[in-house]
Amino acid sequence: MKNLILSAMLALSSMVLAEDDPALETIQEYLEFAEYADGAIMPGQLASIDSKDILFVDARNAERFNAGHIPGAMNIEWRQILERRDEIPQDKSVVLYCDTGLSSSRAYFILRLAGRENIKVLRGGYLMWKDYQQKSDKADR
Repeated sequence: MKNLILSAMLALSSMVLAEDDPALETIQEYLEFAEYADGAIMPGQLASIDSKDILFVDARNAERFNAGHIPGAMNIEWRQILERRDEIPQDKSVVLYCDTGLSSSRAYFILRLAGRENIKVLRGGYLMWKDYQQKSDKADR
């Protein structure tokens, strides 16, 4: 969670907010109640969840998505996540990912501030997921 908060703060640091901007109050309220373990899921934990109950959202750009992605994932670049949030269902688990977790953590923070509670970030991102899949495939042989 510390990485998530740091990622979000880095994303926000590029924005200039006035001291009296209402967004600052919303961010502070979120930070006061956010739990440290909230929001992250490991690739190994996904095996215990029925894939029909999860929507994967790839927060990378279209070029990275087209180069390889988790099967069934939809692509919404993290910078578009707020404007396209209506495409993300609220009645099932949503797992955001990017290559390593940085961009998807930003998308997570944005969606949480927008009131979404069914969101997780894939810790280690696509690269860790891919590595986990390869190791699982070898173990199954």
